[in-house]
Amino acid sequence: MSWLFAFSPEELTAIRLSLWVAFWAMLGSLPVGVALALVLSRGRFWGKSLLNVVVHLPLIMPPVVTGYLLLLLFGRKGPIGEFLAEKLGIVFAFRWTGAALACAIMGFPLLVRSIRLSIDAVDRRLEDAAGTLGANALWIFVTITLPLIVPGIIAGMILSFARALGEFGATITFVSNIPGETQTLPTAIYMLIQVPGGDLAALRLTLVSIAISMLALFASEALIDRASRRVQGR
Repeated sequence: MSWLFAFSPEELTAIRLSLWVAFWAMLGSLPVGVALALVLSRGRFWGKSLLNVVVHLPLIMPPVVTGYLLLLLFGRKGPIGEFLAEKLGIVFAFRWTGAALACAIMGFPLLVRSIRLSIDAVDRRLEDAAGTLGANALWIFVTITLPLIVPGIIAGMILSFARALGEFGATITFVSNIPGETQTLPTAIYMLIQVPGGDLAALRLTLVSIAISMLALFASEALIDRASRRVQGR
């Protein structure tokens, strides 16, 4: 059974890079996710349905299509990518930052949906009561709404992180499969099953991927339960 723990330097790099990419994908999309969830839950404006469709589009579109669109927009010659590279020195295509961007977009609908459901469940009477006492909208959100939606935020973060860990199609299309730079667990497994003698290494990484996903889900349940107890004052 020693082969289960005989990770090569390349395999360890893929594991570390996957965790790094998933973490930044989750963290980078969190502020935008909270803002959009709030807009979709509380906003009343023309085009709300269209915005909702756009937010959830990555869930139903083929990941390869998402990756190709990212390549067109954020590639070296893309309108956004060229501007960012020339003006700010930020490059996404074929970099780990591009992998994080692709993973963030693929996990974004899950993040927004979890937070939006929590916002929808908040008792508006509590917010109205604070408003009658003179609290402004920002203070009401920070002191009342935000603590109540913490379980939903945590659930969304974990789901986004787990989705980022498993992302393959958009990542390999946008940033390719460069060892040490963009090769995450899914792309490393895909490469290993294509070469002779790579089955054991692919199995090791598969088990690692399953273990990380299970730990993320267990952590999610524990954190949500703790946050819920805190909100309920238990």
